[in-house]
Formats: sequence, structure tokens, C-alpha cells
Amino acid sequence: MKNQKYCALLCLVLVAACGRSDHLGKAPSFSSPTGTAEHNAMLSPGLPLRADATGPTDQASLWSGARQSLLGDRRAIQQGDILTVVIEIDEEAEISNATDRSRSGSESLSISGLFGLPQRIDERLPEGASTSEAVGINSNSNSSGDGSVKRNEKLTLRIAATIVDVLPNGVLSISGSQELRVNFEMRELLVTGYVRPEDISRQNEITYDKIATARVSYGGRGQITDVQQPRLGQQVLDGVLPF
Repeated sequence: MKNQKYCALLCLVLVAACGRSDHLGKAPSFSSPTGTAEHNAMLSPGLPLRADATGPTDQASLWSGARQSLLGDRRAIQQGDILTVVIEIDEEAEISNATDRSRSGSESLSISGLFGLPQRIDERLPEGASTSEAVGINSNSNSSGDGSVKRNEKLTLRIAATIVDVLPNGVLSISGSQELRVNFEMRELLVTGYVRPEDISRQNEITYDKIATARVSYGGRGQITDVQQPRLGQQVLDGVLPF
């Protein structure tokens, strides 16, 4: 039984150490760009949804509608293309609630002259006891509550994302990641979602409010982040202890 406890404790320690083994005594390592969804989309752009008829002079003309022409649309439109996602969040919310409830009650029962019975009963009671106030009940209840929520968020970012898939209805699935390392701290920015081609501007940019099912993650990892996070054992106790 003791060996099992020691093994469980050792496994817990190893799990806690694995999350920080990447930057023990060194700067965090960059994740590999190969093998990601963006990299695979660039290697295999996929087949077009339709085949457009082209003539032998279309590629040579400067005035054709091709993307390489002088007047061509160079916005991201197919798998493997890159566009810029502009994230500008400046939101503020404030909610306040207050409740107050009060209740009081009092009841009393006296039998000081019930056919002479109290006098006979009082003779048999200990000294100081009396039935003049046979029953007395007092109750008082008071409840109040006050709640307030205040949030203020501001975030301004720009990140290049890649079209990883073109859905049958023409909607584009995008995914982008960015890593910036400063000393021993790694800043990570991730964004995914679905966009319409017509929402992409002529500058090949799209704002975050036009991204459906948007998932934006801004965080980091490194020695400073490790110090700011509670230890694994403390997190387990916080989730288990009911008080």
C-alpha cells in the first residue's frame, strides 16, 4: 500500500515537472512550423471548386481578371493563401445588483388565570419558576445581498492567418499562430475561425468581428508565467476541498 502511494506521488511530481521541462534553466523553445494545419494547407492547396475556361493569352494580358494581372484581385481566396487578422477589442461592461429582505415575528402565550391551575402548578415548581408566561417565541430574520461585476478589456493585435480549408459554401476556414520570445518568456497568439471572402478588404485584411466562431488566445509560457500560476497540488486542493 505504501509503495502504491509513493508511486502515485512520484507520478504527480513527474506530471508537474513535464509542463516546465521545456524551459528549465533556458528560454522556452519555439514550436515547429512544419506539420501544422497552415503548413499543410500551403503544401497542398487542393482542387478548385470550379474550373474556369482560360485562353492561351490570358496569362500574358495585363488586363485580364487573373490574380497575377495588373488589375487582378490579390485578396486571399483559396487554400494556402495568407491574410491579416486585425484584433481591436475595447469593451467595458458593468452590472450591479442589490437585494434586501427582512422579517420579524413574535408570539406569546400566558395562562396566569386558567381556573386556578397556574397557582397550583407554581407551588410544585422550583423557586423562581412560574407559568405566568407559559410560552414565548421571538424570531428575527434578516437577509441582504450585494453583487457587482465590472469588466474592462482592451486588446489591439495584428496577426497573419492562413486559409486552411475552403468549405463547399465558399466560406474560408482560417488559422494563424504567432510566437515572440523575449528573454525567458514566450508570448503566444492563436486565432481560428470562419470568414466570408467578401468581408476581406482590398488590403487583404479582416477584423475579428467578422470572423464566425472566432477563437482568439493571447498568452504565454516561461519562467515568469510559472511563478504566477498556483502549483499543481494547490490547484488539486482548490478543486477538491469544499471550503
